[in-house]
Amino acid sequence: MSTHLVCRTYKSSSALITTLLKHSLSSRGYESNMNWETGEGHPFEYFVYGAACSEVEIDCLTGAHKNIRTDIVMDVGCSINPALDIGQIEGAFIQGMGLYTIEELNYSPQGVLYTRGPDQYKIPTICDIPTEFHVSFLPPSQDSNTLYSSKGLGESGIFLGCSVFFAIHDAVSAARQERGLRGPLKLNSPLTPEKIRMACEDKFTKMIPRDKPGSCVPWNIPI
Repeated sequence: MSTHLVCRTYKSSSALITTLLKHSLSSRGYESNMNWETGEGHPFEYFVYGAACSEVEIDCLTGAHKNIRTDIVMDVGCSINPALDIGQIEGAFIQGMGLYTIEELNYSPQGVLYTRGPDQYKIPTICDIPTEFHVSFLPPSQDSNTLYSSKGLGESGIFLGCSVFFAIHDAVSAARQERGLRGPLKLNSPLTPEKIRMACEDKFTKMIPRDKPGSCVPWNIPI
């Protein structure tokens, strides 16, 4: 018969108590009192707000677009490292811009993903960064229950990339109105150059033959 003695060294009494009682020492800020249907109430303490405005130019002949300017205002609480937060916002915005404008996923009729990597679909490059790119913070507030009155940004700015999508939508609508095309316009994300070109209808787009429903097997399925 042999006896095994297991010894553990704890650097503090709190670590020992945590191990014995299995208490979590982490802080969670996701409890909220918010009615998301009515927009009333108080969201969790780390809830992040942001707004973006983008200006674009489109080429009605090729469908290409250029981001002229983007202004972003973000609520980050009391920023601990402003340079880091600005970089996080800029990177997330570019990600979102790619999501809403160029990164298109194509699936086969059997559900096989064709676009499996950057060599099969486009991702944002340095040329897609707005010529003028401004990021600013809301005035900091010390009246907060968060750590050091700060907020974790993560990639929350990714949703602000939709400002480019809606700017392109407005530009296409304006181009159509100049050509006498009225009525509602429905454009789906991602708003690729192909979709922009076809939305800017002219005599050239009308020359493209359309397949009749059921006359062929599509090579991809829109999602």
